[in-house]
Amino acid sequence: MMDLSTTSVLAAKAYKYKAESLVKEYLLADSYVSYTAVLGGILMCKMAYDITSLISSLYYKGYGSLTKIQKLEWNNRGMSTVHAIFITVMSVYLVFFSNLFSDQLDGPVTFRSSNLSNFTLGVSVGYFITDLAMIFWAYPSLGGMEYVLHHMLSLISIFYAMYSGEGQLYTYMVLISETTTPGINLRWFLDTAGMKKSKAYLVNGVAMFVAWLVARIILFVYLFYHIYFHYDQVKQMHTFSCILIFAVPTILLVMNTMWFAKILRGLKKTLAKRQ
Repeated sequence: MMDLSTTSVLAAKAYKYKAESLVKEYLLADSYVSYTAVLGGILMCKMAYDITSLISSLYYKGYGSLTKIQKLEWNNRGMSTVHAIFITVMSVYLVFFSNLFSDQLDGPVTFRSSNLSNFTLGVSVGYFITDLAMIFWAYPSLGGMEYVLHHMLSLISIFYAMYSGEGQLYTYMVLISETTTPGINLRWFLDTAGMKKSKAYLVNGVAMFVAWLVARIILFVYLFYHIYFHYDQVKQMHTFSCILIFAVPTILLVMNTMWFAKILRGLKKTLAKRQ
């Protein structure tokens, strides 16, 4: 007869096998990987929010004196920074370094997708769901209707690109604009911490100006340039995909230009005060 230790080992192996089978056959199966990523994105947001709160309470003395809503926004910005870093790295890789959207491959670039691209979009969907829920819950403390519009457009576009597999290249080009988010959040952190007159605040303003110009203005112009030269492939997509491809970047470009004007005015004021 088997002893207790042998029985325990066999039971542990059986549970491990069942867990691995569950992950492979369901969570990471081609048909489920995107939805697993959405749950993973929501979990990532929760972890980033809690870790931001923990680190801030340990290493920033002023954190304890913040109001309840300031702490909420502080942690929320930590969460959005983590997402921004993740999605920027993945978007730059998929657009410029992987061969997924290469013109040298056969077939239209507008119908290209992979498990990795779908997984990445799923994580971003999870983030936008979480952030949008927080915006509504604390409205308008975390942002007004312009933030709601931005998040709704982003969520619909990303989810549809993930679901349909169409237009993912242009979705990732737009998502590269998230590279400006860490700078925006850092500026808010410095302002809240009473460091508006610091050198770091000035450097941040200049860096944010450059990043915004490149990622949210010039890159969008390149996106429309790419659409123009691949229009024969773009028009093969479903009608709703075409509407998203043209409408969403256009609306976001208008919003980005308006915000860019505010950034420029703010930078001018900061530089004028230091002369």
